[in-house]
Amino acid sequence: MTRLLTVLSVLVALGAAACSAPTHDAEMLQPHTESRGPAGPVPPGLERFYSQPLSWGPCEPYATTDSDRQVFRDGGLECARLEVPLDYAQPQGRTITIGVLRSPAKDPARRIGSLLMNPGGPGASGMSTAASLAGSIAYTELGERFDFVGFDPRGVGASQPAVRCLTDQERDAERLDNDADTSPAGVAQTEQEERAYAAKCAERTGVDVLANVGTREVVRDMDVLRSVLGDQKLNYLGYSYGTRIGSEYAETFPGNVRAMVLDGAIDPGQSTVDQLVAQGAGFQRAFNDFAAWCAARQQCALGHDPKAAVAAYQQLTRPLIQHPVRAGDGRVLSYPDATMATIQALYTPSLWEQLDNGLTELRQGSGRVLLALADSYFGRGANGRYANTTDAFDAVHCVDDQRVLDPEQVRDADRRYRQAAPFLDDGNPPSAARDMCAFWPVPVTGEAEQPQVTGLPPTLVISTTGDPATPYQAGVELAKALHGRLLTFEGTQHTVFLQGNSCVDDKTTRYLVDLTLPAEGTRCTQD
Repeated sequence: MTRLLTVLSVLVALGAAACSAPTHDAEMLQPHTESRGPAGPVPPGLERFYSQPLSWGPCEPYATTDSDRQVFRDGGLECARLEVPLDYAQPQGRTITIGVLRSPAKDPARRIGSLLMNPGGPGASGMSTAASLAGSIAYTELGERFDFVGFDPRGVGASQPAVRCLTDQERDAERLDNDADTSPAGVAQTEQEERAYAAKCAERTGVDVLANVGTREVVRDMDVLRSVLGDQKLNYLGYSYGTRIGSEYAETFPGNVRAMVLDGAIDPGQSTVDQLVAQGAGFQRAFNDFAAWCAARQQCALGHDPKAAVAAYQQLTRPLIQHPVRAGDGRVLSYPDATMATIQALYTPSLWEQLDNGLTELRQGSGRVLLALADSYFGRGANGRYANTTDAFDAVHCVDDQRVLDPEQVRDADRRYRQAAPFLDDGNPPSAARDMCAFWPVPVTGEAEQPQVTGLPPTLVISTTGDPATPYQAGVELAKALHGRLLTFEGTQHTVFLQGNSCVDDKTTRYLVDLTLPAEGTRCTQD
């Protein structure tokens, strides 16, 4: 399954340093311990977690990547660790910590509370994304009236312990393995690799941790954080997979919600396979839009006939299955990396020119540009170190989502995906190889069902008509399920709030600040 990353994560990876410049020493926040909880209802047996103090200090020690180290130097940010039970069914047992980053409200006298955010994935760092956005929203109405808070969900980034499955060298090697052979022997080999991957995750992370990294547990962590921050009610902004966190929180703690914005929605009632196929169709639409944009340029790597773009793309990329091309620094571009680079660029039109340049370079026998895009997708730094985004994504996916265990159903899903996204068809017959989740050492803890909510205040769902990763209809369905308001954005990108569209930003800010929803049927367009 393609990872559901947000465009925010893409932009953080490509230019975090530009988003939040370090403040002057005189403005630096001083380390301090703060006790604001418990606030709101406290579930029995969890009193010590809901009332714990937080020790705030500089954020740089929490950095796990080079890009984090740049933005975490901002003296206007402060970080802390939240202690939570590993297993909420055994709150007196082992505990873990959640990394939390905060940009305090610039107008304390008019402060409404905290605005918690999650950027998606699963596996993306909320601390990284909140830090990168903090500078741009600091003196907006949101930055003045809310403490802007990002947290790394359990197992992710600075949260401890972190999910780890592969070493950096093993991840590099895994990206070169295209698993193109769909014969019985090829399927057996692929499944053996998936089985070995699951075993490494269990060995290096721990079965008890893998059993407790799902959305079910993240939602409980978020309620603890709400209380500890001193908020009677939660204000939440979730992108992409973060909308699943939001919808499950709404179902679990409906009375604890003040405001909730869900942008780039996942339909919680959709099966794993249907979600995968719908996403494939979304990326195909984005590819078609890219091809039309490219064809109108003076030079286009795919030529000037958008109807022939899929064939042109396949002609360029399929040879990589047998013959990867050089990409500099002793590395090569594989077929899987070329397709992941393309998917990365299709998240936002701001990367289309880079994709065209990469495909043009590939035509000339080099993969440097496409490999850089793929590195960004997988969280590989210039030093060869990986963020644990992919490992965490797999761990959460395997406990959250239905597992497809029947090889014939797997083959049918692959067939449907290739039909929905023909630009990603490698030319081989559909594969019956099951993924790592078929061999995962712990059971599924999530459920594919529409949330059943009562007592939830009005929520706001934002859905983009041409969203490649989370199709528009998913937002329509989630808004219905939550009895919330739908805000439609007409565009081709994944998520939109706080990305420069004045219509979306203004209407969503009014909701967060005043709880005033946009009018029914409101649509925003490109500025």
